[in-house]
Amino acid sequence: MSETNDTVAELKALVAELAARVQTLEEQASQRHPEVSEDVLLAISAACAAYLGKRATIKQVHLRRGSTWASQGRAAAQQSHADLHSVR
Repeated sequence: MSETNDTVAELKALVAELAARVQTLEEQASQRHPEVSEDVLLAISAACAAYLGKRATIKQVHLRRGSTWASQGRAAAQQSHADLHSVR
């Protein structure tokens, strides 16, 4: 019976430790990924509706940090210019 009590105590300690770790990770995630304001969602929805010509339902919005999108656009533009001026 003592062995069972020890096992239960160990499991409770592990659950408490995991709960603390989950809470820490949730706090870190909320700092890295702030909420998207309602104004931004409305602007995105209006832009989608204007582009598609009808109302659109936004299901997900991901905030991106960095300039990956911009760098890909620059690379595509530079490649198109290189294709125009390449030696034939």
